Amino acid sequence: MPHPKAGYKNKAGKKVPGVTTIIGRFKDLGGLLWWAFEQGKLAEQGVINSLYDKRDEAADAGTKAHEMVEAHINGFPVPQHGGAAQQGFENYLKWAENNRIQVVKQEMEMVSEAYQFGGCPDAMGVDAQGQFCILDWKTSNGVYQDYLIQLAAYAQLWVENHPNKPIIGGFHLLRFSKDHADFSHHYWSELGDAWDLFKLYRVAYDLDKKLKKRTG
Repeated sequence: MPHPKAGYKNKAGKKVPGVTTIIGRFKDLGGLLWWAFEQGKLAEQGVINSLYDKRDEAADAGTKAHEMVEAHINGFPVPQHGGAAQQGFENYLKWAENNRIQVVKQEMEMVSEAYQFGGCPDAMGVDAQGQFCILDWKTSNGVYQDYLIQLAAYAQLWVENHPNKPIIGGFHLLRFSKDHADFSHHYWSELGDAWDLFKLYRVAYDLDKKLKKRTG
């Protein structure tokens, strides 16, 4: 979910950074470097003509599958994309039927006054036991620690803004692979260590900005 055009603002009207902006400042680039290495090998073999040949095609399948999921959740006509996107969507439907999680809120812009940051979770759900949980969709070929940190930050936003609705049902990552939009589900009951790391990132983010001013 992209940042709102006006950015996130606290109650005083001051802009605050978003979750993905904070995490992105300290993002591990290992996955990106490995992807570039693999693309380089394909280019040498003549499979692709340039570094980004397959990137847009792959992301498109995952994006279309996600689009189909959103339409289904909102009760809109589901686009008929076919191919890998359709298979990914059908796999999601099987998971949803088996897990019986009801999406109750989507893409809510929230701000933490306690830690001064904003964010917009993909969705909040209620599981079969009536417990609130967080759902997030990704298009990637793996699960990275950034995803856990992001989910933990979203949990703080939700709990701070909805203190009477605690997250007891845990965290669900719903992932479509880049290459084929294959669907997979990942679950964590708690992410306390990820939240501890995000708090350090939040402090480091402000310190980093101060240092840049001193050297700029």
